Amino acid sequence: MTDATLQVQMVQRFRVKRLTAFAAPALILAYFTYIFFAFDVAGLAARARLDNAAILLSDFWSYKTHVTRDNRSSAVSVAIEGENKGTYPAGQLPAWVTQTGDETTVDLGDGHLVTYDAKGARYVVPGYGTIDITVQNGKPVLNAPLPLPTWINSAENKVSVTTDHGRFTYSRSKVETFRYQAGWELFFFTLNSPFSGRSFGELATLATVGDRIDPARSNLGYMASEFWTNKMWRHSDVAWAMFETVLMAFLGTMGAALVALPLAFFAAANFTPFRAIRFAFRRVFDFVRGVDGLIWTIILSRAFGPGPMTGALAILITDSGTFGKMFSEALENLDDKQVEGIRSTGANAAQRARFGVIPQITPVLVSQLLYYLESNTRSATVIGAIVGGGIGLLLTQAIQTQKDWEEVAYYMVLIVLMVMLMDTLSGWLRRRLIKG
Repeated sequence: MTDATLQVQMVQRFRVKRLTAFAAPALILAYFTYIFFAFDVAGLAARARLDNAAILLSDFWSYKTHVTRDNRSSAVSVAIEGENKGTYPAGQLPAWVTQTGDETTVDLGDGHLVTYDAKGARYVVPGYGTIDITVQNGKPVLNAPLPLPTWINSAENKVSVTTDHGRFTYSRSKVETFRYQAGWELFFFTLNSPFSGRSFGELATLATVGDRIDPARSNLGYMASEFWTNKMWRHSDVAWAMFETVLMAFLGTMGAALVALPLAFFAAANFTPFRAIRFAFRRVFDFVRGVDGLIWTIILSRAFGPGPMTGALAILITDSGTFGKMFSEALENLDDKQVEGIRSTGANAAQRARFGVIPQITPVLVSQLLYYLESNTRSATVIGAIVGGGIGLLLTQAIQTQKDWEEVAYYMVLIVLMVMLMDTLSGWLRRRLIKG
């Protein structure tokens, strides 16, 4: 090969590499361009309601108190999250709500004042003016400085005002003000509890040296009971749902391992010399794990009805195929010398499997088993939302109502903590069982 030919070949190779270097980014760019139009990204951005998203995100870490006046009966109620379980008793109001005769004043802070009276309602917004609403012919009439800002929405039968200090709506039937405050209100005790509104120091005193509120039990036991039976946050129901979720993952994972381990011997070439049998079991494993766990969940829920056991069966079926494949491959990678050593002692097949095979595959078995247990704890949340069990059901219900998003945050925090706990526990078990 001459130098000239070699030079031409080298130039061609560099040209091909240069084109390849430009072609790969060009293909990626073309693919993302296709995605942009195929999934209508521009339309999604145009339809996005960022204001609603901001409200939902704020609900993760705050709560709102509804101050409502019924325009028909003139009755005023104050309720946290607008729920009967969070309604202030008669004669008890938060410090920022005052009543004088038929007039109710809501102080939203920094000069933002809302007033209800027999004529209608007024909202004083510092730096803008007074938003005055009166009723004419049964319809709310707005009187406010012009031009109207975007945070005031006026329709024929409803007026809405949204500021950084709260929200205000006036309709034919009622006038309502929402005040947002940081925290998860009533997380420990509801308003009707004798421990509601007390400081940590007061609670500590009652729990240790204070006089008994209920002569039949200690104050500490009373506090625990009031917390456990909290009707707003339902701590007892949440704890049971968490237990159901972990139970679904545990039963499904361990059941799958018990089913897959003996079947894996029929799929391993060094234990089953008949190719047809190996082929049949391997295809069964492929079929079972080829169908997603959610599909099995839907099928089983139709067959057996909803419930945590249905979710556990869905996990068991899916993981049986996965474990069967992994265990059979682990069996095929065994060191035959250890098995032959056991055979030389006159051990039968069961003894060879017990003392020559199982000790070799135990590290792989335990490692994969614990990993899938951790993963299935996370998956059981989604499966529980379909079959109606576990924390997934409570999370789905809270999302569907679109009312108590602080509960959504609460459940999400619990799920993350549960996965972290399972990760820590599985890591500890893996070290104890494998390394000793």
